Amino acid sequence: MRFLLVVVVLLLAACQDDSPNTKSINMYNGSGDMVGTATLTEQPDGVKIKLKLEGLTPGFHGIHVHEYPKCEGPDFKTAGNHLNPEGKEHGLMHPKGPHLGDLPNIEVESDGTVDAELMLQGATLHDGKKSILKEDGTSLIVDAGQDDGVSQPSGNSGERLICGEIRVDKKGSNTETPTDPTELNEKQKQE
Repeated sequence: MRFLLVVVVLLLAACQDDSPNTKSINMYNGSGDMVGTATLTEQPDGVKIKLKLEGLTPGFHGIHVHEYPKCEGPDFKTAGNHLNPEGKEHGLMHPKGPHLGDLPNIEVESDGTVDAELMLQGATLHDGKKSILKEDGTSLIVDAGQDDGVSQPSGNSGERLICGEIRVDKKGSNTETPTDPTELNEKQKQE
């Protein structure tokens, strides 16, 4: 029995996605319904984003990393602007761009789903000026329309439809340790 417990614990530890090099987030629409996930993985040249969504209009949609980890619907304006720590112009095709948070458009299939891999060039999940986990974190937003790659300030891609908070993991920030109920039971027996 003890061996089985150890195996289960090891398997669960191996399945966790929130290592220092990987972060998984849930994506929500403006009504607060979960419509998919994004898994972010540190790579030598940036952060790879594995995106799985449903419930979108078929065609191309802009997608960007925004300044704040605040996805308050229905319009997600609380997420701020595109992440732009270097003060560049918007757009992957702009000669004075792009914002750090600019990503290639995603293509939604005829059934309203998307299963895509994107690369956020130059970004990191670790400390530094180009970290998408700076301060409290950032957010990942999908827009209603296609990003044209050059228009200021956000590629003329329309309203914000889907948002996911890329938050700093606060595990271990609680300095209080939980009480041990077995110690309490021992004290009660002694009294």
